[in-house]
Amino acid sequence: MRLWSLHPRYLDAKGLTACWREGLLARKVLAGATRGYRNHPQLQRFRAAPDPGAALVALLWELVREAERRGYRFDPSRIFASGEAQDAARYAAHEAQVPPIPVTRGQLAYERELLLTKLERRDPLTAAHLAREAEAEPSPVFIPVEGDIEAWERVIPEVAARRTHIRLDKA
Repeated sequence: MRLWSLHPRYLDAKGLTACWREGLLARKVLAGATRGYRNHPQLQRFRAAPDPGAALVALLWELVREAERRGYRFDPSRIFASGEAQDAARYAAHEAQVPPIPVTRGQLAYERELLLTKLERRDPLTAAHLAREAEAEPSPVFIPVEGDIEAWERVIPEVAARRTHIRLDKA
């Protein structure tokens, strides 16, 4: 499961779709609707939020926006347990009340390198676009704070070593 902290505009079509599916799964996990993935490290930051469900819905909503911008159709009613469109409209009206989740700059830098590694293999054009940016912007759901790679991250040493400004003490 990968719930990217990076802005969804950096994701290629496969990455955006995978994040959408995994976000929907994470929503079910937080709602107690599945037995699998309950202890997945990616969920720690959402559980630490004042309203974990609303924080995850905010992430999913950003994925819907990015999909729409690209001309894709992600069904926002799938975000909500009832599956009703009025739930989506109700959420959109209260969206500004969801406080952003802190994410460390080290985590953002690590995720940038991880995404670059994936994109270099499957979408070189998108990889080149991301590589031109010194720092990747976080999803609007997150607010950057100082710090190293998050403690919950399962670090791939080869990815972390790609940039000298990413600390390897988590590896």
